[in-house]
Amino acid sequence: MNALISVSDKTGIVDFARALHALGIKLISTGGTARLLADAQLPVTEVAELTGFPEMLDGRVKTLHPMVHGGLLARRDVPEHMAALKTHQIDTVDLLVINLYPFEATVAKAGCTLEDAIENIDIGGPAMVRSGAKNWKDVGVLTDAEQYAGVLEELKTDGKLKDATKFALAVAAFNRISQYDGAISDYLSGIQPDGAHSLFPAQANGRFVKVQDLRYGENSHQQAALYRDLFPAPGSLVTARQLQGKELSYNNIADADAAWECVKSFTTGTKGGLEQSAACVIVKHANPCGVAVGADALEAYSKAFKTDPTSAFGGIIALNCTLDESGAQQIAKQFVEVLMAPAFTPAALEVFKTKVNVRILQIDLPPGGDSARQQGRNQMDVKRVGSGLLMQTADNHELALADLKIVSKLQPTPAQLQDLLFAWKVAKYVKSNAIVFCGGGMTLGVGAGQMSRIDSARIASIKAANAGLDLTGSVVASDAFFPFRDGLDVVVDVGATCVIQPGGSMRDEEVIAAADERGVVMVLSGVRHFRH
Repeated sequence: MNALISVSDKTGIVDFARALHALGIKLISTGGTARLLADAQLPVTEVAELTGFPEMLDGRVKTLHPMVHGGLLARRDVPEHMAALKTHQIDTVDLLVINLYPFEATVAKAGCTLEDAIENIDIGGPAMVRSGAKNWKDVGVLTDAEQYAGVLEELKTDGKLKDATKFALAVAAFNRISQYDGAISDYLSGIQPDGAHSLFPAQANGRFVKVQDLRYGENSHQQAALYRDLFPAPGSLVTARQLQGKELSYNNIADADAAWECVKSFTTGTKGGLEQSAACVIVKHANPCGVAVGADALEAYSKAFKTDPTSAFGGIIALNCTLDESGAQQIAKQFVEVLMAPAFTPAALEVFKTKVNVRILQIDLPPGGDSARQQGRNQMDVKRVGSGLLMQTADNHELALADLKIVSKLQPTPAQLQDLLFAWKVAKYVKSNAIVFCGGGMTLGVGAGQMSRIDSARIASIKAANAGLDLTGSVVASDAFFPFRDGLDVVVDVGATCVIQPGGSMRDEEVIAAADERGVVMVLSGVRHFRH
């Protein structure tokens, strides 16, 4: 057997090549890889020696040769193919071990120039991958270091690769070529005439990897599967590790994402003027039905649960802190579909041992930083429409204390400012039209997804009353402006004393005057958070 090795990412390649050599497999290689293997005292034939033609044009041309592609493409079961190889003294290539120039990593670097990008477009590599993968029955094509161990084990056991293995490797190889070409297309079609790079390229190429098939979709008559980004952001939902429980359903995943996105926006310490601590978010049907902060998981959960105990039944619970035994014992008293946290104590996990259906997910919090990726968030949001896509930058705006504009005569107290920022953070994750009553670091009433903002306000107050929560002295966040004063009057009538809203209505002055008339604080955020 002959193995042709040409890798940019040399992770594990020396050990793998040494194992192949021990099995009697001849090693053929190119450029830097050949030198690396030779330095490791491995016998290796350079491609230039094989082709009788030197590498040229700074390495741009080295494997584009019949001595290489003939050995990859010749079908062993076609006598004419094998006769042609013999006539031209071409050896077969039975294993192709290859990865491509690091185009994706190059264009991800700050300051990447068009010239840098172009120079990292691999030509010979993809050509070899396609040749070998097309002839999968005769050639095993390895495009990822994670494939080395399994292939080596099979070669040691059987002396060859099974057809099923070679086909799976070929599929993975073509997938890699698709990903690579998609990345090139995305980058180059985003270049503007002035050299700037657009967030929205002329062609959008989705590159997602299937994580699992799901039992069904949003409803039982629909089929579904979960996919992840090729390079998922740390701290995002798809990086979760399921510690126990049933398989996640489509709705579980959608609701879990809503809960995790909200809870990880709360961090410990002070951020944007908001003092933050342990946080708990309870989600039902994609909307937060209870959100609170507290000294620990137990306090945060207990406060969040008070907002709407009815909706919390069968909900999704997310924490931004370690769940200990006391918090777990309290949570275990209710029916919960999914429980998420960055860590669980052994005693907390023991509490749920008897509740085998509860899905427990451990997700590391994102590392934090200025970029969406560092915050564990998507940079872009996508929504499918009839035969098309809507794409937009994700709503990653974070409101700070310094951003607030107080427009009422009455000034807020420091405590009210904290509650206003808390309420605004929650409203961002509630479906529009959104009205959120808060106080003391917890939600008191949530009105979501209504066609009328007044109806959302009324529903929020009704839910607070049903939960036995007093709205007197509460603060209210509205995800978009009040088009008329009537919405303001509804929330003030039930006890709100502070309101935060974006502003921007033609009737802002009328609404501000109404706030002064009613003797309440009004603060403008300057941004809205529609969530459809």
